Amino acid sequence: MSLFGVRRHAPLPAEGYMPGFDGATGWLGSPPLTAEELRGKVVLVDFWTYTCINWLRTLAYVRAWAEKYKERGLVVVGVHTPEFPFERDIDNVRPAAKDLNVSYPIALDSDYEVWRAFSNHYWPAVYIADAEGRIRHHQFGEGGYDDCERGIQQLLREAGAEGVGDDLVSVTPVGLEVQADWTNLRSPETYLGYAQGQSFASRGGAEIGRPASYDLPNMLLLNQWALSGDWTIESGASVMTGGDGRIAFRVHARDVHLVLRASGEPVPFRVLLDGAPPGDAHGLDVDEQGQGTVTDPRLYQLVREPGPIADRTFEIAFTAPGVEAYVFTFG
Repeated sequence: MSLFGVRRHAPLPAEGYMPGFDGATGWLGSPPLTAEELRGKVVLVDFWTYTCINWLRTLAYVRAWAEKYKERGLVVVGVHTPEFPFERDIDNVRPAAKDLNVSYPIALDSDYEVWRAFSNHYWPAVYIADAEGRIRHHQFGEGGYDDCERGIQQLLREAGAEGVGDDLVSVTPVGLEVQADWTNLRSPETYLGYAQGQSFASRGGAEIGRPASYDLPNMLLLNQWALSGDWTIESGASVMTGGDGRIAFRVHARDVHLVLRASGEPVPFRVLLDGAPPGDAHGLDVDEQGQGTVTDPRLYQLVREPGPIADRTFEIAFTAPGVEAYVFTFG
């Protein structure tokens, strides 16, 4: 039985009333929605931020539920609560939502007011409320898809919806939405700013909050990372200040992602694995020779290994200043 004990006929406990979205700083795809207006509907609230790989891997399911049950009375509301400063900018969120095919209403939560109203702590987090406005099920993090959908079905039936079957959606995720290879994943999410950074291995250590020159060590242990060239390690990111620089990471994962932003013009980069071009292991944002460009501020998929997973030394080299590197994530 799952953590929440969801079965077809098992009652779902009430967890309090849904707080609503009064603190939203704006909306995409809909006029502002209130908890009162949504009474009589089953409401799925999905907390997300567009660079979060953990949320991206849930998106195919949320999108499928929104489409499958919208005529039965389900309303899906995405609450976009930003992790990084550039995710507060609606001009970044709007094209990201379009590219990711997030077509249901989006509450922009740039001030974290909705996040706090729900007492939420996670990306992603799903809350499902019944037609009376009571939260009856939640899921923090990836997984729990069958339980969530069975909860949707049960609450729609309670609301009097007809034609709600027992069948569950079948999704075939592609690109960033493909589920992680958990069996072979041995590298953790790793931030590159000093506030949350760890396992930094450049020779001489880190200079906090001021420009410095760095060199790669002779060897990296698994899950260590290092810089070379001129960088400033800021609170939330490592920012390249010189004309040439690189980041190296000793990884064990099928997928390598990095959240990047270029503060000015687009910045070209090149990815290497164990000192060679990635070839068939290139990610969505890299060609077989490892070439890519930082354009929009977002998560970049740099490696997707099609063969056996082993410890590899990943490197990304930049040829112009102004790159901001926030966090590595893996899959």
